[in-house]
Amino acid sequence: MNRDQPYNDLPSLPPLGKLETTAVLKKAIAANRRLAELKGLVNSIPNQAILVNSIVLQEAQLSSEIENIVTTNDELYKAAADEKLATNPHAKEVLLYRQALWHGFNSLKKKPLTTNLFIEIAEIIKGKSIGIRRVPGTKIANSRGEIIYTPPEGEAIIRDKLSNLEQFLHAEDEIDPLIKLAILHYQFEAIHPFVDGNGRTGRIINILFLVEKGLLDTPILFLSHYILRTKSSYYTGLRNITEKGSWINWIMYILEAIEATAVETEQRVHNILIAMEEARKLIQNKAPKIYSKDLIDIIFQHPYCKIRFLEVAGLAKRQTAAIYLQTLEELGLLKSIKIGLEKYFINKKLIKILGK
Repeated sequence: MNRDQPYNDLPSLPPLGKLETTAVLKKAIAANRRLAELKGLVNSIPNQAILVNSIVLQEAQLSSEIENIVTTNDELYKAAADEKLATNPHAKEVLLYRQALWHGFNSLKKKPLTTNLFIEIAEIIKGKSIGIRRVPGTKIANSRGEIIYTPPEGEAIIRDKLSNLEQFLHAEDEIDPLIKLAILHYQFEAIHPFVDGNGRTGRIINILFLVEKGLLDTPILFLSHYILRTKSSYYTGLRNITEKGSWINWIMYILEAIEATAVETEQRVHNILIAMEEARKLIQNKAPKIYSKDLIDIIFQHPYCKIRFLEVAGLAKRQTAAIYLQTLEELGLLKSIKIGLEKYFINKKLIKILGK
């Protein structure tokens, strides 16, 4: 194919040829098993919002980093605690990604994955109305400025290919959902329906697809960290499908990504639960008068906690809430910093776990 010409001949789904080889099926079984274990662990936790909010924030950062939108943990957690502190435009983009993910997740309760939902997610990510690409000239270049891919052009053609993608996602066939996810991911990136934000939108669609298929109940497994570690293999895999039709290697890559990420996420969840239990024991032993399960939940839901969060949760009025957080700092669970007139209490142990 000519990399400079729009790929309007992008084949419809499902792909031709045998995809479920012995190796692929074996890998799919392993990935599904790990995913089921993660789902079971998360579902055993009464307040899943604690884990989801923290892990989603980290995913938003990593997914944006793939697009060279880089923000530090410090900038991000400050902005998450108070959007007025999001002075870095990159931090703002990361928060928009998180907002888009939650919008997609909540939308799934009322409607399936559709082109319209894809558009809504992309527009939240970009913070403006963008719609499907209409203007020609979009090209994908590498770091040296060389054109490596030109996606399909023309709104009608793009919508037709998205319609085919929808039909494939919801078809009642015997394709393993994780294999279907690998196909979905390539096809969406190849269609490249928006002027900007395609990569981030595609990665949100990945997790929503797992939720829609019942493989997870909460959006807690994200492939961005794995993709960042294996960026060369990721882009080579995408390009080899386009130019050589090499689906098997790509599917194996995504299945390995799912399996490895499920293992890492399960360990991260375990580490957070251990840290929460250690905090519970310390508070009950050293400051039993301020102990409550809700207090522990709040300091592990917000890496940068503030007095207002305790007030909103109904735990205490401002003066008492301040005493609670100051006591936790004295116990070594939190460390305070002052930014302007506001004091923030940092859960350094949580940040360390999220950053691994």
